[in-house]
Amino acid sequence: MFTIEHEFDATVITLVDDGPAPLKEDVTVNAFSECITVEQYDPRTDTVVMITLSIAQLRDLGAALDLPEGAYLLNETTRK
Repeated sequence: MFTIEHEFDATVITLVDDGPAPLKEDVTVNAFSECITVEQYDPRTDTVVMITLSIAQLRDLGAALDLPEGAYLLNETTRK
């Protein structure tokens, strides 16, 4: 399950783990014009862990999901 909310400066997507137990904490994706942040609460440390991806890194991640093992460099025509 997921939700999508449009904020003033970002689109916020929340991914809810609704599979079989044990369930993982929700993942929040904040899409800004210049970057993407991914956040998840870590109950072991009682903190929210956040990573920031550039738009290029997000495109590379999307492409990587459909490619076999290896090293790749996307050119500008494949990044669009």
